[in-house]
Amino acid sequence: MNLSVIHHLAIIVSDYPRSKDFYVNKLGFSVIRENFRPEKNDWKLDLRVNDTTELEIFGVSNPPKRVTHPEAAGLRHLAFQTDDIEAVAAELREKGIEVEPIRVDPFTGTRFTFFADPDGLPLELHE
Repeated sequence: MNLSVIHHLAIIVSDYPRSKDFYVNKLGFSVIRENFRPEKNDWKLDLRVNDTTELEIFGVSNPPKRVTHPEAAGLRHLAFQTDDIEAVAAELREKGIEVEPIRVDPFTGTRFTFFADPDGLPLELHE
């Protein structure tokens, strides 16, 4: 079995316009496709993360809330790699996004920090 690359990650958001603005205008992901699905009464937005990975945003009316933050079974967080964590954290703060202090992973020695999307989904920056 050869599972070498993650093709896409999918998240459900509660406020589609607000989340689209966050992921496209604040985080800078480019739109691949955007479709309204009348049979489901929702939006599906495909965003380019890099050459091999996409982020799917599903705009659903009244989705259930996360059970806990972030320790429920299932997705814990999404992590994005950067070469300059301080610059990216500063840019996020300039856009009004709260970013936790930068920490060092005691096992790998790499630097990381967290911020959240409009629904509170934890997002990590990893250097």
